[in-house]
Amino acid sequence: MSEDAEFKRIRWRSRRGMRELDQVFERYLEHDWPQDSESQRAVFLRLLDCEDDKLWRWIMGYEHCSDAELAALIERMRTLGH
Repeated sequence: MSEDAEFKRIRWRSRRGMRELDQVFERYLEHDWPQDSESQRAVFLRLLDCEDDKLWRWIMGYEHCSDAELAALIERMRTLGH
C-alpha cells in the first residue's frame, strides 16, 4: 500500500463522529504525523484502538490515561489547538 493510501486509511479511521475528537485527531494528523517517528506513529495507532468514551474523557481532561505513552501523546495533541 502506498504511503498516501495508508495515510488516507488512517485519516478515515480517525473519524469518530464526535466533533471534539475529530478536530483533535485532524490537527494531529496535519501537524505532527508527517514528522513523527515510526514509534510515535505506532502510539497514535494504539490510541485509535481505544473506545470513544475513554478517548473523549482523556482528551477533554476529565480522566487521566494510565498508559504513559498514550498520556504523553494525548497531552501533546491537546496543546496543538492552543
